[in-house]
Amino acid sequence: VVSTQSTGGFNVVDFAKNMLEWMSDTVTKQFEEQRSYPFHFKHLNLCHSLQELEKIPSPYVLLTSMADLSCGFARNLLAVSAEAKENCIIVTQRTKPDTLASKLLSNAINNTIDITIGKRVPLEGKELEEHFTSVAKKQQEVEKMEVEEEGEETDEEQEDDQALVQRHDVPIPEETHSKKSFFKQHKVYPMFPFHEEKIKWDEYGEFIKHEHFRIEEEPVKEEEMETEKAKPAPVAPAAPTEIPTKCVTSRIKTQVNCKVKFIDFEGRSDGESIKRILAAVLKPRQMVIVHGTPDSSRHLAEFCRDSKDMGVSQIFVPGIGETVDATSERHIYQVKLKDALVTAAKFSRANDAELAWIDAVIDVQLNADKEQVAMLEPLTNKPSHVPVFINEPRLSNLRQTLIKSGIQAEFNGGVLVCNNKVAIRRNASGTIQVEGTVCDDYYKIRSLLYSMYAII
Repeated sequence: VVSTQSTGGFNVVDFAKNMLEWMSDTVTKQFEEQRSYPFHFKHLNLCHSLQELEKIPSPYVLLTSMADLSCGFARNLLAVSAEAKENCIIVTQRTKPDTLASKLLSNAINNTIDITIGKRVPLEGKELEEHFTSVAKKQQEVEKMEVEEEGEETDEEQEDDQALVQRHDVPIPEETHSKKSFFKQHKVYPMFPFHEEKIKWDEYGEFIKHEHFRIEEEPVKEEEMETEKAKPAPVAPAAPTEIPTKCVTSRIKTQVNCKVKFIDFEGRSDGESIKRILAAVLKPRQMVIVHGTPDSSRHLAEFCRDSKDMGVSQIFVPGIGETVDATSERHIYQVKLKDALVTAAKFSRANDAELAWIDAVIDVQLNADKEQVAMLEPLTNKPSHVPVFINEPRLSNLRQTLIKSGIQAEFNGGVLVCNNKVAIRRNASGTIQVEGTVCDDYYKIRSLLYSMYAII
């Protein structure tokens, strides 16, 4: 029996149950045909407290957090389970120094360790009164701020109304002005009065007016109102009051009699694995080694320099806050194409680009500004070349294309079988192979496969 103790374990499984339609086809088919639920765990129990854990019969494997025993259920369980000799504590990742887990691994067995355990207790007496007093003060401050904001809003509205009153919606003759100006005055045209309502917002966005989203209730008939008045009014249940709490810590000494093991489940590569991957798989040309101790970084850099299989040109081992210039020189030249070369090129589309094979020679000429410009001149005798297939398609996309063309295509052990006559598979090198009897279906399937490539 495997048990997990965490505050969010139940929610994770519950959310995953609601995402069944987003999972693989195998899972959905099993659920539709066999009604086998993937998250119906027979031998897994989710616990949220020590009381629920005590109801599970022994023996069992318990998964809990945190890994360094700094807080959470793991720290509380250590005080309970460390004294029993039949128990075994397994640490699954490297711990930070000066943590409870590091002390537990260093002390091993038959030693006493100090554990600080926190517990929440409800407030009582004077502390409870002070808590309610502080809550009431905060509520008064919030109400005061709301009143001040409402006053500022009304002042702004009054200013807007005054500005509207000062505007005119009829022409004002020049004779009405008490003071005549030397300069010619423009005629005031009729204006439609318009009031722009200011939008108010905060860091979360625009304020929502609840009256805009309120659903109007249907008018109640007089007969229904009389029957409702005759019914006794239901007694509203008392709202549960949240009891404020505080955290109280206690320090206890625990005798470690159980077994303590360390099994590395982090998934990090060790030194030998990193060397093997770099030399056999990656073979980098440039390297920047970070996130390691100075000694291990220098050792890895020396290994890469001395390795004959890698051939690394540059290796950087920067310190903390050190800047590295890893740019390398690139010989890029700009050339111009002749119009005859562009018109003769046959472009093929590959995703968002258009590609073409060009056979030409570079001819350096002088332009009007007497600057050297490289021109591509087409060859008179074009040599033949092997066609290049670009944009390797996926078998799943090829299957959809074949089905749309009326060809039955199904996967069988990683092989795409088409009309029970042609088999399409991908070999170890990643290229697609087409096998089958020579018939009309074979040539039709091959042409559809070719249409998914950019052939140049």
